[in-house]
Amino acid sequence: MKIIKRIIFSLILVSFASASFAETKMRITLQLPLKAHLGQNLLVFKKELESRSDIKVEIYDSAQLYKDKEVPQAVGSGAIEAGVASLTRFAGTNPEVDIFYLPFLFDSEKKVRKATQAGSEIRSILDPAIANTGAVPLYYQAYGSAIMLSNGGPMKTPADFKDKKIRVFGKTLGAFISSVGGKPALISGSEQYLAYQRNTVDAGMTGVSGVKSRKLYQVMDTLTVTNHGDIEFVVVANDKWLKSLTQMQRNAIAAAAKVAEKAVRDDMANIEAGAYAEAKANGMNIVNLTSSEVSALKKASSSVIDDYISRTGGSGGVGDKLVKAANKL
Repeated sequence: MKIIKRIIFSLILVSFASASFAETKMRITLQLPLKAHLGQNLLVFKKELESRSDIKVEIYDSAQLYKDKEVPQAVGSGAIEAGVASLTRFAGTNPEVDIFYLPFLFDSEKKVRKATQAGSEIRSILDPAIANTGAVPLYYQAYGSAIMLSNGGPMKTPADFKDKKIRVFGKTLGAFISSVGGKPALISGSEQYLAYQRNTVDAGMTGVSGVKSRKLYQVMDTLTVTNHGDIEFVVVANDKWLKSLTQMQRNAIAAAAKVAEKAVRDDMANIEAGAYAEAKANGMNIVNLTSSEVSALKKASSSVIDDYISRTGGSGGVGDKLVKAANKL
């Protein structure tokens, strides 16, 4: 009997020890390659979090688990602990998130920084709304300004867009294309290379860093620096999973997120400069717009802002408040 009691006591000790040293796992899904700057930034987050807690981070890049459009539901449902998605992927339930994609509204890095910093008037509206989907924003990942890709010539005027089928990655960005005479085609980031290669579309919209990480210079020869929208990605975590963690673990996630968010925002100018240099080195024609060309595109697409306000509550609604907050920056 004493031997049995010793065995039982030993098993209890082993079980207790195993529980004490059990790791908490945080899987993060990413649609881009790990070498892309968003992937490299997740490595910063991973290093910071693992140094502060017992949480072990696993990154699944290149859409191994979920495509960009699938991330909000996957994280919100708890199918995975965390993920990275373009902010516009939440527009289905929260159309107001497309504030960053309104044409030429955020026309300087200074404005973007003010708008995206934690606790800003804009994020104080957006983040709680996104969290209601079950996917809680941890931090925003800067992806740079939206640019246009094409073959055979630039996209400088509404005439250049007319009747062309153009890859976009959100409804409001599609509205911009429609307003200047083009035909928007919603295509996931991980699928755009093939879309260009197969001539599924005539032109495309993306961030310049994506031209580098996805080697889009292999299938498109012209890059037009329109800077007509600010592309933001967001790292989100499942609400129930977060609440199951200890306060120390949640504090560690918040601290790691703060470090990673600052790192990617501070390095964005260098990231874009490097991407432009690589695109040019690989034969792309880089075309900058004149102030009059910007004005013409801005005038042609002014209805997009009115439509956005109408879709998000009209005058005095959430979209109207966000536009006014953006105009004050």
